[in-house]
Amino acid sequence: MTGDERLNAFIDSLDTGNTPFLHIIEREAKETDVPIIRTQVQGLIKLLLAMRRPASILEVGCAIGFSALLMSEYGPAGCHITTIEKYEKRIPIARENFRRAGKEEQITLLEGDAVDILGGLQGSYDMIFMDAAKAQYIRFLPDVVRLLAPGGILLSDNVLQDGDIIESRFAVTRRNRTIHSRMREYLYTLKHHPELETVILPVGDGVTVSVKCTRE
Repeated sequence: MTGDERLNAFIDSLDTGNTPFLHIIEREAKETDVPIIRTQVQGLIKLLLAMRRPASILEVGCAIGFSALLMSEYGPAGCHITTIEKYEKRIPIARENFRRAGKEEQITLLEGDAVDILGGLQGSYDMIFMDAAKAQYIRFLPDVVRLLAPGGILLSDNVLQDGDIIESRFAVTRRNRTIHSRMREYLYTLKHHPELETVILPVGDGVTVSVKCTRE
């Protein structure tokens, strides 16, 4: 075990855990090889929910619904979550998990390609969680910024690609080069975006936290 792995294991050992139902969903996800957000990212989301207390959340990438359920459980009372998923095999599982949790009224699942759905959404969201196809983050960004309320938080997961992000594009496998170049473009755009203040954190597989602000 490397030094970083030991440190992460120690940090994870201090985590207070989630509700019993979330533990069940997390176990089921691991048994069926469905990736879900890592322990430290879960903790970061709980912190951001406590700080911002969002009334409305948009999630891009639902999978089987674990992160939406986490946000519904630890967000403020009355918080509503809209989540997007295009993978047909996972959609019914997510819907069933929302039903099992009694969260069908609190969580709205939109089926289809996020590019199309985001373009048709109106209004604003206090918090947006990006956890879908990594190569598409840069395509989602214009609509995401449009939909993010002033002072709202944009959280993007898995941005460091297990460390590959710092490598030359020729050092990563050919099939990963498009993701690599688009993620680098995404990170650069976030850090230089005139409406966003962004920090990149080595939490989990890397996250960015952006706040929509107006610079005078």
